[in-house]
Amino acid sequence: GSALSKVLADYSLTREGAADTKKNNEMGRNEFLKLLVAQLENQDPTKPQDNGEFVAQLAQFSSLEESQKMSASFAGFASAFQSTQHLQATSLVGRPVHVSGDTTALGTTGAVSVIADLERSTSQATLSVYDPAGTLVDSFDLGPQASGRAEFLWTGFDANEQRFPAGMYTFRVAAADGEVAKAVPTFLSANVNSVTIEPGGSLTLNLAGNGPKSLDEVIQIN
Repeated sequence: GSALSKVLADYSLTREGAADTKKNNEMGRNEFLKLLVAQLENQDPTKPQDNGEFVAQLAQFSSLEESQKMSASFAGFASAFQSTQHLQATSLVGRPVHVSGDTTALGTTGAVSVIADLERSTSQATLSVYDPAGTLVDSFDLGPQASGRAEFLWTGFDANEQRFPAGMYTFRVAAADGEVAKAVPTFLSANVNSVTIEPGGSLTLNLAGNGPKSLDEVIQIN
């Protein structure tokens, strides 16, 4: 092989097993200059390399060095961003967030927010609430609704201002589509009990009554 290849191989071998592997495996300006001098000393006098080859090698080393610096900068930025994200996620504990589903917990206090995702506008929409036993306990005429997401609040109290027992309740929104009422996808509020930082750095929110949900599944934070 070429003299440069030999020097590169020697460079790698002399540092194999060194105490500080990370430090010794990094090739900076000093190492490059040593390699350049070694390459010059070991040229074949009958076939010398022209200046263009040396300039190309210098540009290659320079580009690699800048690339390594940029990679280190991005790694530092990513780490700082992730730490900030984790700190913000812990501030969600005790707050309600919206995730896809039709069942959520009603606590001893507070209301339940229901977001209906209507594919198209409708002349009539209704909201039905079922208790843990599956019995219809409340219903509302929502009237005409435009397409898109619409939010509705269920207070958890009946017509006599008596609060329903705490537990898991099911919510269904139906929209008139001609002569037929069709179910509409819903997103329900649920309180964040705790936050888990997974080994890969992703975040899992542990929701009251709904169990673990990825932060990516949250569409709204109240």
